[in-house]
Amino acid sequence: MASEKVPMLGEGYRLLEAELKRLKAERPQIVDSIEEARAHGDLSENAEYHAAKERQGQVEAQIADIEDRLSRALVIDPTTLSGDKVVFGATVTLLDEEDKTIRYQLVGQQEADAKVGRISYNSPLGRALIGRSKGEDVEVETPAGDRYYEIAKIEFI
Repeated sequence: MASEKVPMLGEGYRLLEAELKRLKAERPQIVDSIEEARAHGDLSENAEYHAAKERQGQVEAQIADIEDRLSRALVIDPTTLSGDKVVFGATVTLLDEEDKTIRYQLVGQQEADAKVGRISYNSPLGRALIGRSKGEDVEVETPAGDRYYEIAKIEFI
């Protein structure tokens, strides 16, 4: 796996840690399920055994993935940032073509949730905003056609 740093907010880091703890706590239960299913005899036709082994594989893969992301995490606190350019962690207020206000915070891929105003810095809009300043116009290609925004405000909150 690549050893490049993965930017994320402190909140995203804590959520990953909590998920890792939950998955590790599930391990003994899976082992118990496998042992119980093994006790039922013939493993070739034992659906409980195969389901438990499959779940074990899924959990181990998730644990490895989360441990990798945590080891490469570059935790960024937006309140320590400043400047007049859009960077990871910045909260950007945009005006769309109808002068409707839209506000997004640029976050890591795992933290992104557009419904709550968080978009990935790797998303088309995120990439278009990075490095831009207040007052600049931004064009974004979307499946529904090109969209145009003006950067009205950049905050580090």
